[in-house]
Amino acid sequence: MKTNKGLKKRVKITGRGKILALGSGKERKLGKKTTARKNRLKSFREVAKENSKRLRRMMNI
Repeated sequence: MKTNKGLKKRVKITGRGKILALGSGKERKLGKKTTARKNRLKSFREVAKENSKRLRRMMNI
């Protein structure tokens, strides 16, 4: 089974196998968002367990 290359570019896999992805909402309407909020959106976050099973299948892990 092939790895989904688009997903591979958007997520990181930790040493323990957790999937990390960037927060959404950083592309548009940035004027109304505070600097602190935009900084929080920059960081990687752990993907929810409900989605991680599907993403693992796409990543062929």
